[in-house]
Amino acid sequence: MLTEFKLPELGENIKGGTLVRVAVKVGDAVKKNQTLIEVETDKATIDVPSTVDGVIKEILVKEGSEIKIGQTIMKIDAGARQPQEAVGEVSPSLPAKLGGQPPKEEKKVPASVPQSKAAAPAPAVVGIDTNDHKDVPAAPSVRRFAREIGINISEVPGSGPGGRISIDDVKTYSKMLNSGAIARTGSAGVAAAPLPNFAKFGEVERKPMNNIRKKTAEHLSQAWMTIPHVTQFDKTDITELERLRKRYSTKEKRLTITPFIMKVMASALKNFPQFNTSIDMATNEIIYKKYFNIGVAVDTDRGLIVPVVRDVDKKNILQISDELTEIAEKARNKKTTLEEMQGGCFTLTNLGGIGGTYFPPIVNWPEVAILGISRAQMEPVYVDNQFVPRFILPLSLSYDHRVIDGADGARFLRWICDAIQQPFLMELEKN
Repeated sequence: MLTEFKLPELGENIKGGTLVRVAVKVGDAVKKNQTLIEVETDKATIDVPSTVDGVIKEILVKEGSEIKIGQTIMKIDAGARQPQEAVGEVSPSLPAKLGGQPPKEEKKVPASVPQSKAAAPAPAVVGIDTNDHKDVPAAPSVRRFAREIGINISEVPGSGPGGRISIDDVKTYSKMLNSGAIARTGSAGVAAAPLPNFAKFGEVERKPMNNIRKKTAEHLSQAWMTIPHVTQFDKTDITELERLRKRYSTKEKRLTITPFIMKVMASALKNFPQFNTSIDMATNEIIYKKYFNIGVAVDTDRGLIVPVVRDVDKKNILQISDELTEIAEKARNKKTTLEEMQGGCFTLTNLGGIGGTYFPPIVNWPEVAILGISRAQMEPVYVDNQFVPRFILPLSLSYDHRVIDGADGARFLRWICDAIQQPFLMELEKN
């Protein structure tokens, strides 16, 4: 039976991506759960597996093209076999979502996808239900109401099952916009001003942003416009910590300062719970989190991504170090899953390996604070009536001033500095 393989849902708020690799060719025999394509979304690169056994009959898209949720990618003769079947890798990170409501007819069909003849029997569809327009879970009457009052339905948070949006949700969102509780962000977070014609001044080249760069631009624009940022700076003496780090580093396992600081951060969040929160302006509530997951910014050739290390408070330094090595390697090899970038409470960004002194990091919304680390260097410190060389680390803390007062920000950062210098402090002040 000829079956259409459609791009399934890849995660929350993901509407499509760039097809970076087609792992099969026409005539290949495939098995269920075998990787068919790799898609780069605005959050990660994802292996998309087959949902049936069969033989590839037609591939309707090309590598490098933009594809959308629900779009037909290829046609598979389900159940067909060849003398030698190709066995592909299994991707456990993205099970296909089947069942539910029957898929709606697509309003637009890409030019490269041939339309089925009216008289021909419709092929079975492998995929999921896709909403029209923006893939937003809202009834036509709700969409119409949003258009009538000038609200972008894709920006409205839904309160119903599965994030479904009601008319009341649209009204609440409109009131928040009018009251200034939130900022109208638009698709890129800021209104695009017209650029001058740079070609008048010399040779130029235009290159499209990849999905991760586009999402980074949108997310940081929203964070910058929504969160009233305050950044405070301090520095801490890591002379003794550096000696410990070198003592326990080996050729096989090189320790960095990052896992030590992450452990300190988890303890700091327990002592200053307002830093482990998110703010809900729709209900005027502060959400206090009882878990301690820390995101770590990773620099890749595609842009910045932030995998999350979970339950940092329950792991020792070596366990955190091993996990950091693993997530950094996966990030650079485009293997980070969506689940591994969700659930963060606080973010750490470390530029110490590159250089610099201080910088104001942007809070990773919906978190309320972020810690930046710069390059440590030897400085003269006055101790016992004399100057002695000490290894000093600059720290930069940005936070949401709606939740965190300046005095609390100063106390939090100083607590981190003291705990790095005197790790025993964490044991004394454990909750």
